[in-house]
Amino acid sequence: MSNMLENTVYGGPKPQSPSQRVTVNHLRQKHRRGDPITMVTAYDYPSAVHIDFAGIDVCLVGDSAAMVVHGHDTTLPISVAAAPSPVAPPARSSSATFLSAPTSPFPPRLMAGLAVDIAVRFLKEGGMDAIKLEGGAPSRITAAKAIVEAGIAVMGHVGLTPQAISVIGGFRPQGKTVASAVKVVETALALQEAGCFSVVLECVPAPVAAATTSALRIPTIGIGAGPFCSGQVLVYHDLLGMLQHPHHAKVTPKFCKQFGHVGDAIKKALSEYKQEVESRSFPGAAYTPYKISATDVDGFLKELQVMGLNEAATTAAAAAEKVETAGTPSEDAC
Repeated sequence: MSNMLENTVYGGPKPQSPSQRVTVNHLRQKHRRGDPITMVTAYDYPSAVHIDFAGIDVCLVGDSAAMVVHGHDTTLPISVAAAPSPVAPPARSSSATFLSAPTSPFPPRLMAGLAVDIAVRFLKEGGMDAIKLEGGAPSRITAAKAIVEAGIAVMGHVGLTPQAISVIGGFRPQGKTVASAVKVVETALALQEAGCFSVVLECVPAPVAAATTSALRIPTIGIGAGPFCSGQVLVYHDLLGMLQHPHHAKVTPKFCKQFGHVGDAIKKALSEYKQEVESRSFPGAAYTPYKISATDVDGFLKELQVMGLNEAATTAAAAAEKVETAGTPSEDAC
């Protein structure tokens, strides 16, 4: 895990090679070189494994799971405040990718203390490397600063902040007026001053994202913010074209390019499976690998007859003869 201290200070429980593990320092170095940072959401072990193998820099275990995994219309129903358990499976899959998880809204009076407590649990119990904090209200800035001072890396998030849709009036782009555009820049600067190592810019016009990126010393990660950010993030299910059902169609963002059509492949595979099961062509000989010797079959048949299960014995005998004729391979392991 990259939340182990780097070799420049302590080795940690395992040797750590800079070429094998992404850390905050790696992201800063990429930013200084002008190399784009890649980030993708993941919510479970298999998807995080794919992200890790692809060499994606950052895995965001985001609250967008509420929409693309749990079928809600917004990100609000999912709760990461109760426990960090939803982020643990992606953490177990990752050997190289930097891991970040979001916090939920808290009452302003309790913001800093609760945010720090939850952030600590994300690192200790969830295996995360950092947390992402939405918004730029004074209480959020205070919370970001408190988390950083607690020794935890924080990624800010401005523009469209899904956890605040009740305030901004839905999933609406931000920064489309002079005042709104200036607020995006000011909020990003405030988050930088609070100690954030990067800022997500969501659904803002490209000139606003470009200005914000230029004004900051830390990297910006764009999502629906144009090509001028320091990096980009997309939702795993969206970019792979995994979900085809009507609910997903209404929440798929305009800015998302589908780099694959995985949903079509899944639908085809499931349809073929259903057809083969119904036609009894699956499982055939190739997928019936476990054999019982002829001697044990005879003994089994006799025991069934003793039990008065003559019909079952006849069925078992016919099955044994059919399997033997098919020549299925014998394997001890599952």
